[in-house]
Amino acid sequence: MAKDTFFKQTQTINVGGKLLDLTQPKVMGIVNLTPDSFYSGSRFTSETEVVNQAQKMLLEGAHILDLGAYSTRPGASNVSAEEEAKRLLPAIKAIKSNFPDVILSVDTFRANIARLTIEAGADMINDVSGGEYDAQMFATIADLQVPYILMHNRGTAQTMHQLNHYNNLMGDIILYFSAKINNLRALGVHDIVLDPGFGFAKNVAQNFELLNCFKQLEILELPVLAGLSRKSMIWKSLNIKPDDALNGTSVLNTVALQNGAKILRVHDVKEAVECVKLVSMLTS
Repeated sequence: MAKDTFFKQTQTINVGGKLLDLTQPKVMGIVNLTPDSFYSGSRFTSETEVVNQAQKMLLEGAHILDLGAYSTRPGASNVSAEEEAKRLLPAIKAIKSNFPDVILSVDTFRANIARLTIEAGADMINDVSGGEYDAQMFATIADLQVPYILMHNRGTAQTMHQLNHYNNLMGDIILYFSAKINNLRALGVHDIVLDPGFGFAKNVAQNFELLNCFKQLEILELPVLAGLSRKSMIWKSLNIKPDDALNGTSVLNTVALQNGAKILRVHDVKEAVECVKLVSMLTS
């Protein structure tokens, strides 16, 4: 785990009036409500499948479940707001009915979907666009007063692969975050988690540079999420398929934890929980 530094990183976020302690990193399980997620093992469409997967992840040690109904993989097709809501709202109701204490995050870039899902019982919003796709998102988060995962990205799912030219990768990411954090703070948003966006507007080499320099994000003094699970930086580097990328995911999650990650967003909860436990023993 990252050792004490000059920078005082926030160690808690307020979720529904309860503090989630991030001193020990937490695991966020991915539940995709889409038919076209890049990893077939994470797709769940029926209510029974969703509840069963939620139960499995919680039993394995997930602290947060992240529901997504709009695939944001490069080149993904558009999903209407109506279809996104149709996928998300029953899933939130079903999971909360069975597991009322679970922390539910919703992966959306639409402000109206953020509002609908929080009103339906979700607890936090994970926005892959950093507020870029919907001008009302920041104000909506401020009004809802829920934790917000702010991700670094450029362009859309259709164009991001063309927008990976940087003057200085880490410097540009930190500047991006600094400006948006200031905007959110000015609106009264208190609980912010940063996601540097592995695979979003970054090529394979840049993803590894980002991971190698991950610790530099501590300058922003906010908890940082690492979303490395089965990403193309793993399977392209190893010449394998996403289905075979669990071992590589565990390796990179370990590096992220050692560089200060406070949340691991993953498809495979059990293995990520084991990473957290073993890395914590290095500094205990």
